[in-house]
Amino acid sequence: MVNHIRQSLAPGLYLVATPIGTARDITLRTLDILASVDVIAAEDTRSLRKLMDIHGIALEGRPLLAYHDHNGARMRPRLMEALKDGKSIAYASEAGTPMVADPGFDLARAAIAEGYGLISAPGPSAVITALTLSGLPTDKFLFAGFLPNTATARKTALRGLAQVPATLAFYESPKRVAAMLRDAAATLGGDRQAAVCRELTKKFEEVLRGPLADLAEELAQNPRKGEMVVLIDRAGERIVNLSDIEQALCAVMTDMSVRDAADAVSHDLGLKRRDVYQIALRLDANDEEG
Repeated sequence: MVNHIRQSLAPGLYLVATPIGTARDITLRTLDILASVDVIAAEDTRSLRKLMDIHGIALEGRPLLAYHDHNGARMRPRLMEALKDGKSIAYASEAGTPMVADPGFDLARAAIAEGYGLISAPGPSAVITALTLSGLPTDKFLFAGFLPNTATARKTALRGLAQVPATLAFYESPKRVAAMLRDAAATLGGDRQAAVCRELTKKFEEVLRGPLADLAEELAQNPRKGEMVVLIDRAGERIVNLSDIEQALCAVMTDMSVRDAADAVSHDLGLKRRDVYQIALRLDANDEEG
């Protein structure tokens, strides 16, 4: 075990990345900061305290304060007052790098607005770890956080990302991941390559790779537990035929009017709206006759 001796730190807000699984993934710099700051704030104080105990860092009377979505507005003034008094503060999210899908964003913005120092000690990140394991292109990627909970809103969000020329990355709940993959397959195409990465750096780490349709079926039939990152390959060049257009229209017409469905599909596939609208009208008429 490394002995971390308290040292004097300049006043400011120190953003420290914590492991997403394996405790030994923490950096030596983060341990030095946690051993030296005047005040420690954490999204989950219990997990941070356990991590500090593992690495032999004592609080020694220093405050360890909870800062999360539910108490941020109340706790933020107290932390800002500490900065005003010349204190050094460390902030750690529950796991991974602060500011990435994390409640510390408002705290960091407040520190910047008041002119206090903002220092980042980089380290583990679930989205970067998943990207390196996915087997998908890494030259460009777009992190889109969590998609909406409802199918209609989720499909709308996915349609807006359909033609982004980059690997798409999402965080997802194990309870919703099968539905999310199903909607992605319907919206982006079932043959689009993807990866589901779960429990990264933990004992039961698993990476599932394959077409969206196959992954959707696998997760529906064999649910998994644990924290998940979903990555989807960028759209490739494709020849659009009539069946492609009809499939895309059928996927959205349950949630949209004929007019809106034609707008969405023509935009996603890069086709003339008038042509797509005529196909949508025919499908709608067939449904009514059936």
